[in-house]
Amino acid sequence: MKKSRNLVLGMLILTLLLSIKLHAQEDPKPVFVTVTTLHRNLDTDRKDWKQTEQEYFDKVTSKNDLIIGSELLNHYYTENSSEVLLVSVFKTWEDIEKANDISNDLIKKGWPDEKSRKAFFDKYTSYYGPMHSDEIYTTVAAGSKDLKSTSKEPMIVYIRKSQLSLNGQGKGLKEFNEKVTLNNPYIKAYYPHRHSWGSDSRDFLEAYLYDSLSDLEKANDKQNELIQLAWPKEEDRKAFFAELNKAFTGIHGDYLYHNEPTLSK
Repeated sequence: MKKSRNLVLGMLILTLLLSIKLHAQEDPKPVFVTVTTLHRNLDTDRKDWKQTEQEYFDKVTSKNDLIIGSELLNHYYTENSSEVLLVSVFKTWEDIEKANDISNDLIKKGWPDEKSRKAFFDKYTSYYGPMHSDEIYTTVAAGSKDLKSTSKEPMIVYIRKSQLSLNGQGKGLKEFNEKVTLNNPYIKAYYPHRHSWGSDSRDFLEAYLYDSLSDLEKANDKQNELIQLAWPKEEDRKAFFAELNKAFTGIHGDYLYHNEPTLSK
């Protein structure tokens, strides 16, 4: 179904992203977002898994200055209950590769004894299955809303993955976001991204953060109210969404995750 005023576009990956605090500008410079989808071994102890991820975050991710944002997202309502998304943000494409070298150095410093290092990463890998996937996205200038919350409680992360039509038609997403999404008080953060490297060049992701599931539902009602205020005349409203819809194929997927605040950068 195509986007319209009745869709939950205002509640729309991501990753990330998520709790990244980018400098506010009219036209912010695009950054790159890597998303690694892992599958947690559900037979392992969740508390031990979290402690192991925390140790790696404290010794490596938090100290790597080229990683300007990071989130770990757990399955909430998706098709696979084992999903864990590791989301990282970089200023440039080159920084992605450079950050790996820095992380390797930090790993050696964090676990200087080779046997201890091997034991840690043997334990780390035991929490996940052998299969994973990697995608890289770039942020787009369609209006974004940075997270200002300092809460240590997990947040709801709603990711809408849409398909771009790639036909050169359709406009109005930035206008929609400026008039609706960014004025919706229940949406605590919003990050639009599009494909940069991965399996489908049509991918367009929108990541929304909420304090709770009930706020996600409230945001839908507020969205409809804001749409009516922005385009009070029905003919103007229909014309706007008819043009906006041209940018997308009408196919999309919806995914709900929750983050881990202590693993957020």
